[in-house]
Amino acid sequence: MSEDIVQDAKAELSGMAKQGVRHPSTKPVLGGLAAGALAGALLPGLSLLAGAVIGGGVMFYKRLRP
Repeated sequence: MSEDIVQDAKAELSGMAKQGVRHPSTKPVLGGLAAGALAGALLPGLSLLAGAVIGGGVMFYKRLRP
C-alpha cells in the first residue's frame, strides 16, 4: 500500500466525519454499506456485518481511486 493512499484515506475520513452527509463521499459509502448488508443477508456464508464492511470498503476505495 502506497503512502499517498493512506494520506488520502485519512483526509477523506476526516472530511466525512466533520461534514457528515454533506460530504460528497458519505452517500456512496453508505449506499455500499447497505448493498453489502443486503448481499450478506441473501448469500449463505456471509453475515450482515461482513457484507456491510466489504460493501462500504469497496465504495470507499472507489472514492479514493476511481
